[in-house]
Amino acid sequence: MTSILGLNAYHGDAAAALVVDGELVNAVEEERLNRVKHSAGFPGLAARWCLEDAGLEPQQVDHVAVSRDPKANLVPKLLRAARTPSLAFLRSRLANAARVGSVKEELASALGVRDRDLTARVHHVEHHRTHCASAFLVSPFEEAAVLSVDGFGDFASTMLARGRGSRVDVLDRVLFPHSLGIFYTAVTQWLGFPSYGDEGKVMGLAPYGEPAYVGEMRRLLHQNDRLFELDLAYFVHHAEGVDMTWDQATPTIGRLYSPRLEQLLGPPRARGEPIERRHEDVAASLQAVLEEVYLGVIRTLHARTGSRNLALAGGVALNAVANGRIRAETPFEELYIQPAAGDSGTAIGAAYHVWNEVLGGPRGFIMRHAFTGPAYDDVAIAGSIAAAGLDARRLADEELYEHTAGLVADGKVVGWFQGRAEFGPRALGNRSIVVDPRRTDMKDVLNARIKHREAFRPFAPSILAEEVGEWYEDDYPSPFMILVYKTRADKRAQIPAVNHVDDTGRVQTVERDVNPSYYALIDAFRRRTGVPVVLNTSFNENEPIVCTPEEALACFGKTRMDALVLGNHVIER
Repeated sequence: MTSILGLNAYHGDAAAALVVDGELVNAVEEERLNRVKHSAGFPGLAARWCLEDAGLEPQQVDHVAVSRDPKANLVPKLLRAARTPSLAFLRSRLANAARVGSVKEELASALGVRDRDLTARVHHVEHHRTHCASAFLVSPFEEAAVLSVDGFGDFASTMLARGRGSRVDVLDRVLFPHSLGIFYTAVTQWLGFPSYGDEGKVMGLAPYGEPAYVGEMRRLLHQNDRLFELDLAYFVHHAEGVDMTWDQATPTIGRLYSPRLEQLLGPPRARGEPIERRHEDVAASLQAVLEEVYLGVIRTLHARTGSRNLALAGGVALNAVANGRIRAETPFEELYIQPAAGDSGTAIGAAYHVWNEVLGGPRGFIMRHAFTGPAYDDVAIAGSIAAAGLDARRLADEELYEHTAGLVADGKVVGWFQGRAEFGPRALGNRSIVVDPRRTDMKDVLNARIKHREAFRPFAPSILAEEVGEWYEDDYPSPFMILVYKTRADKRAQIPAVNHVDDTGRVQTVERDVNPSYYALIDAFRRRTGVPVVLNTSFNENEPIVCTPEEALACFGKTRMDALVLGNHVIER
């Protein structure tokens, strides 16, 4: 037996994943266990849980794969450091590199053993190599073009590669300071959304505006023979450095844009200020130019590989609107984006890089679902309900699905807690809140009672996989809610709660053999209403997605949710 513990450490969305003999045994983000959103720092709780869940002792871990390599891209890094006047920035980078180098000691402490008792070999793998591995090595493709795009990791923002068999060969990189992720995040900050992960809000805001500022956005970012580059006059990260925190708390990132951006676009919006038409138009223009350059990089990658298959990862690969255009507007015919395409997924990528490329292990595992986190059996769930002093009914499976579908059809807000927790940023039917998509007021109901989100942000549809072509203009599978499709014109009025202002939906296609219980719930709703779609949003309220029954019960207790389904146990107000 060969066991590999993959870690995303000292970076946002810290996570751990365990691979044994080439099979992904489990994976979990640190935030689901310590309850700190996007938790950075070291994933000690996640690593410990992975081993305990698998029944492994620390001494049985053969390899530890970390998705950071301070030695990667060292020459350009040193040249840039020599030109960077900010000593504080250099000190922070050196301190972060030193922490990455002390992984074994921190892991031993987290696992409760002495350093010398942890015999695993530690591998430091370049950040974007792990993204590429997470995209290709768990995909269904024997060969593919591979692309990783994010803010930065190990001094690179973009990696183009080709995957064949058990290898991923790097073709090209875009190095610091040029970055599609930095471009998007900087304008997101100008728009008054400064928190880590706020880029998704801007993607939702963009359809409300018109691309009236495309010319201005192209001054910030433009394509060239080296794929793309930023006009650095509008940014500060290359000259002054940016204050970043990668401790156990939620990451923070200082301001990325320079005063030149304010001269170009006007005064920035402060957090909480009203959103004006110009903000909507800037968001639309930002998204338009991001898509323009992103799709240009993808076409370049196709020209260099000739492949019909594309595997994607990196934070920019979570831009579902851009992804929805790939098959229609580039030569690629097949697409794979794994559910944790952001930084948490590098824990999986690091482990598979070691298994396949370092150890020469065979490929065989395909990541068809995201259900790799903690699960709780019927006894544990019943005990949690009793400890909370609540009354519940336990229903057999078929009765459970029919009853819950009836609650949803009656306009109830239902918490749905089943099986293993999802890995990655999306709730995909195991830690979800489920409601009726046919009701025009359901977005407002969810926001008033539970989610408290900005009104412009859309909610996503979960649909039976075989029905997607009847309701949307594309029928390609989208199991991880990372593709946006146009809603068919004759269906829009039937599902207003999941039809965004531009008549699109960020679709999750649900397959019977991948998630039988969630499929059965949606199918019961279809038989009752004629609509094979439910609105699916994450089971949380301004916190990480719930992981345990106790957290689900607490969320139910502090919100105005109507019903909670924990396994086969139903609680109704």
